Amino acid sequence: MIVDKQGRQFRNLRVSLTAACNYACTYCVPNGQRLQPAAHELGGDELLKAVALLVSAGGINKLRITGGEPLLSPKFDVFAAGLADLKLDDIAITTNGQLIERKREALLGSAIKRANISLDTLDAQRFSEIARGGDLATVLRGIDLLQDAGWKLKVNMVPLRSANADQIVPLLEYCMERDIELRYIELMNMGHLRTGNGFAKDFFGMEDILQLIGKSYEYSRADAPFDSTSVRYKVPGHGHFGIIANESAPFCSTCTRLRLASNGDIYGCLSNSNHHSMKHLIELPEHEALPQLQALLGNALQDKQDLSFRGEVTVMKFIGG
Repeated sequence: MIVDKQGRQFRNLRVSLTAACNYACTYCVPNGQRLQPAAHELGGDELLKAVALLVSAGGINKLRITGGEPLLSPKFDVFAAGLADLKLDDIAITTNGQLIERKREALLGSAIKRANISLDTLDAQRFSEIARGGDLATVLRGIDLLQDAGWKLKVNMVPLRSANADQIVPLLEYCMERDIELRYIELMNMGHLRTGNGFAKDFFGMEDILQLIGKSYEYSRADAPFDSTSVRYKVPGHGHFGIIANESAPFCSTCTRLRLASNGDIYGCLSNSNHHSMKHLIELPEHEALPQLQALLGNALQDKQDLSFRGEVTVMKFIGG
């Protein structure tokens, strides 16, 4: 078991199937151009082999499929179909929801039973302005489809002071009506936001979010898993919401997340651009690959911040959220 001086170990694996995305969200890319696949991305079978090695070497028991936009990847069907063989405790996906209907068969026939849907507004015009791709109605139909199939859903919203702060309560009401937990994600000081004034201009923190909600609803603090990124709250008689407060209430000291990029690089921390390639280990016999991979994981664990997110120039969609 690989453990650092703070007692952290890797338990949760984020797998980025592709760096490509069919959106160009204002808080993710600066120029409105959609992200493309990374150079030398692994195939679906190769990613499955990489995940199997990580499960064996690092004690991974939870997996989340990310992107870019994972449903955009042609390898999604192969990857999703192979997950059942990995004997993981929990398998989930984060998606912008635009392709749920198109990928219905592959999704509902897989071992995935949970999804986080990215949705920043219920206003169709502002949806287009923020996402710069797709359409709101398609996402809402995708949410209904998965919920009707019995999936457990969460909705992820990134509040932006200049664009959608007035959607904080309407989105909460939309989610509470459907027994979906809404998670507000504080803007992260990454990519182009790191080098310009966009972060300071648009950051809308936990205190601001709670103040807005408190004008309409009473709420109280709720329990959350020890390594949760979300500070959870209960609205009596309505449900729960959470805030991923990477700036206001940092959670680095209990982080158990590891990220596998689509090109075979592993990242121990979103706030550290260090990466470690495991691509060369995929073709080795397992007894040769595992000791080398454990050494890589030890290095990746040392990349984690001790207390709080410090910001990074890395674009999140290249390595998964």
